[in-house]
Amino acid sequence: MCMTIAYTNFGSMNTVKEGKTAALTAYFTLIGSLIALSMNSETRNEFARFHIRQALGLHLFFLGFALFLSQWFNQYAWYGLYICYFVLWWYGFIGALQEKRQSVPLVGGLIQKWLKFI
Repeated sequence: MCMTIAYTNFGSMNTVKEGKTAALTAYFTLIGSLIALSMNSETRNEFARFHIRQALGLHLFFLGFALFLSQWFNQYAWYGLYICYFVLWWYGFIGALQEKRQSVPLVGGLIQKWLKFI
């Protein structure tokens, strides 16, 4: 299930603009997500929090599946993992660029539930 909500649900356009840098930073590796968390720790911008949760969840899903696949090596499974990860990452990154709150397909809703504390 995919959810798209325009920036108007976050308050003003300035709120989205202020959180955009942290939101985009979160999509660049797991370290980027941790940096974005610290960038957003004082302001608690809702737009940034949404995308930080999405990005961090994607990175953690990728690492979890990669650990699983490291024990059971199948070349095609690795290809599938990387393709799936890249497509979901791209979807979330483009949403942050376009200043939209859109959950990534398949796991976006779960990520938002599991990482509510962020």
